[in-house]
Formats: sequence, C-alpha cells, structure tokens
Amino acid sequence: MPDVTAFRDYMIKKTINGLIFVLPNVPDDKLLSFAEKFVREIKWPDGQEFVRNLILQVKRRLPELHRNVRRGAINFLTDALFYKARVREEFERREGFSPPLLLVISPTMRCNLRCVGCYAGMYSKKDDLPEEVLDRVIREAKDMGIYFLVISGGEPFFYGPLLDTFRRHNDVTFQVYTNGTLIDREMAREIAELGNVIPCISVEGYREETDQRRGEGVYEKVLQAMDNLKEAGALFGFSATVTRFNSDLLTSEEFVDFYLEEKGCFIGWYFQYMPIGTRPSLDLMTTPEQRIQRWERINRIRRERKALISDFWCDGPLVGGCMAGGHNYLHINQNGDVEPCVFAHFAVDNIKEKSLAEALNSDFFRAIRSRRPYHPNLLRPCMIIDHPYVLRECVALSGARPTHPEAEGILTELAPDLDRYGEEYGRLADEVWMEHYQQPHLRAEGGATA
Repeated sequence: MPDVTAFRDYMIKKTINGLIFVLPNVPDDKLLSFAEKFVREIKWPDGQEFVRNLILQVKRRLPELHRNVRRGAINFLTDALFYKARVREEFERREGFSPPLLLVISPTMRCNLRCVGCYAGMYSKKDDLPEEVLDRVIREAKDMGIYFLVISGGEPFFYGPLLDTFRRHNDVTFQVYTNGTLIDREMAREIAELGNVIPCISVEGYREETDQRRGEGVYEKVLQAMDNLKEAGALFGFSATVTRFNSDLLTSEEFVDFYLEEKGCFIGWYFQYMPIGTRPSLDLMTTPEQRIQRWERINRIRRERKALISDFWCDGPLVGGCMAGGHNYLHINQNGDVEPCVFAHFAVDNIKEKSLAEALNSDFFRAIRSRRPYHPNLLRPCMIIDHPYVLRECVALSGARPTHPEAEGILTELAPDLDRYGEEYGRLADEVWMEHYQQPHLRAEGGATA
C-alpha cells in the first residue's frame, strides 16, 4: 500500500507541475473547480475565499516569474495540498497535538535603519541566533510538516547566513519581512534564483509617511527594491503597520492599487500597531471605529478585486481566531526565546535548550491553546488587545518571564487602558458579527458580506 500511495502522489505531483506551462491559459472557473475539493477542506469560509484568491493570483503572476519561482510556487501549493498534511497527521498521532502551520523566526534584531519608536538599534552581531540553532529548528519544523517559515527582525538580510539557509532548505517557502533597503539588483536576482523566498517590504504609506518614520531617502530605496524584484521575476509583497494616523490612507483603494498593481506586489499584509517595545502607548493604536472600518474596506477590496491582502486583527474569521501559542504559529526571537506571538514578549522555554516539540507542549502554550477561541466572535481574536486578561492569566499560571526589559508593561500599567479598549471595540465588533456572520443564510453558506 505505501508503494501505491507513493506512486499515486508522484503522478499527481507530475501532473500538477505540468500546470506551470498551461495554467495561464486555464479559465478561472475551471481552475477553481479543479481546486475546490481541496479548498473546501479549509474549515473557515473566509479562509476558503482567501485561498481561491491565492490560486488566481499565482495563475496571474506565473508568466512574469523566474522559472525557479514558478516551480517553487507550484511546489508550495501541491505540497501543502498532498504531502505535508500526512506528515502533520503523523505528528499529531504521535505527540497528541497538532503542529502549527508556520513559524516566525527573528534570527537578528540588528538593523541599518533607526526608525522612530523602534529598539532594533540596541543589538549587535553577538546577539544573533546561532546558525546551527536556526538550522536545527528548521529541520525539526519539517519533521512536523511545517514548510512555511516567516523570517522577521530587525532587518533579516543583515543576518549573514540567511541566503545559505534558504539555499540549504530549498524545500521550504520563506516569507521575509524586510525594510527593502538592501535589495539591490544583485540581491533581487539571487532571491529569484533561489525560488523559495518572498520578501515583504515595509511601507508606512507613500514618500512623506515612510521617510518621516524611517529616514529621508528610504522610500526611494523601497520603490527601487520592488522594481529590482519585479525585474528579476521574484514574488514579493508589502507590509504596513496601521496606526491611528495612517489608517485611512493604508486601506484606501488607491494605496492597494499602487502597490499591488503598479509596483507589482503579489501580497499585502496589514499589522495593527501594538503598544509594545520602548515607551509603548495606546495613542498610536487605531480607534475601535477605525478598526471596524479597516475590516469593511479590506473585505470589500478582497471580494471585488480578488486582491491578496490580509490583516490578522481583522481576519479572525479567516483563520478561526487567534493563531498564537503554537495553535497555528509561534515566534522564536534572536535570543532563542520561544514566544507565543511576535507581539507577546514572554517565554518559558529557549530553543537552545529545548526541542521545538517540547516548547510547543509547554504549560504556557497549552494554557493559551486551551482558552481559544477566547470569544465566539472571531472578529475579536487577540489575547493582547481584545481579551488582555487571557495573556495575563497564562503568564501568571505558567510563570512565563518577559523577554525584554519593558515587556511587563502590557500586563501592568497598560492593563486598564487595554481592558477599556477591548470592551469598546468588542461592542462594535459584536454588532458587525451579528449582522455579517450570524444571519441564517451566512451560517449555512459562510463568509462575510462587507
């Protein structure tokens, strides 16, 4: 039986790999019909729609891509559909819990920029995650069926072994959050040759907004990096941190059109500004009303334009709520601390001393997973700003330690303001949830109507 299964998988993969040459000519409806059986296995209707958009965008971009990027994109889709699911099922049977879908690793916090409000300048090369530790973590992740890794920082391209790591693990897809300033033509060509790397470049808006926070001239370097990647045939995207002062701009159709259509971004990620790091404040956070507006705009643009954009704080219905604590992802920082979330700077384990499986099964992570979803309304997914008592409880229960000096502020002096924010946003989000997700026809068909 294993031989029959292996042969069947081989033939399926060969057939789908042939799509590289014919996919651009396949009508959208026929392509989606072919993929529907697998798309329907995704539990959440909004997630199904996102994957349909993903498939259409891959089809659309294929003719523009370097041959290695085309092969990597098809392999990622086919492996996710057929092979890695079996590895994940075997891990669950063996360990008693499901592995996450992805990991976020920040191998360095060093950076060549000194952005307003960022503490990356405090770090040096000696603070980087050792290459052998990073390599071991990736191998352990693959043994669990995790073949999608996000690399963050700091500026990831400051990490010397990064490209060698991508090359060594060419069966993994790496998405890299970067400021883009180091992506010259040579770097862009190397990224395209690798075929398994998707840089997502940080923007604050346009020239004025980006240069104001990141430094004069940075915006031009960002645009040049995008041009270099597009010319080389690489897949790339943008990432944008949404604050009270740029929310309208970042969610406008003009902004999305500029970066996705004119500059050629494949995907766009939105991040809610979070009150963490040096001198955290809620003054920069979007208001509850702005967050609802952001949900409405992102959903409408995604539905009408089939755009590949997402915002985790507005997209709980897309992934079934909070992903943290190893449910769908975790974060390993440059020191090796295993954190439940990029924005929850607490840990009980260090990956230098524990295996990935051991860290996933910690009291801290199990406490987080046992409480999710924290509320039936998946538009309120976050244990930091929507249900801050959850993070406080789990840290206290497990004895988790802060991973940088000012991390505890989110549990102490900011707690009253976060509780108030969660309550105010919750009232608005509950109205939206009832109107757009809890109507009888939506319960049957799934999805939002915004």
